[in-house]
Amino acid sequence: MLRGFLLLAAFFGFTGVALGAFAAHGLKDRLSAEYLAIFHTGVTYQLVHALALFGVALLAAHIPGRLVTWAGVSFAVGIMLFSGSLYLLTLTGIGKLGIITPFGGLGFLVGWFCLGLAAWRLQAAA
Repeated sequence: MLRGFLLLAAFFGFTGVALGAFAAHGLKDRLSAEYLAIFHTGVTYQLVHALALFGVALLAAHIPGRLVTWAGVSFAVGIMLFSGSLYLLTLTGIGKLGIITPFGGLGFLVGWFCLGLAAWRLQAAA
């Protein structure tokens, strides 16, 4: 899982920076201020959770188990659903895509919960 999560972290980090630059330079005259802010929210959450995936990759090397794996999978799915839906919403103007966003947020919450539970179990075992 170490390699897989590191690759995902690198991919989401790279694309997060690229999308942020694209929005700042290529979309600033094409999208409303409101849609630019929404796009920026997607980029911010993508980059934060790319770093979280990096942390999960490091943890997976030292703390094998399903909770750490589920955290990484949940973060990756969360990025795709949360950030992806915000990108699509702003670029297409299809407001109904916003219904997907909370499912991505739920993915983020599940990921953080799994990390917390993995930490709790470590302390309890020590």
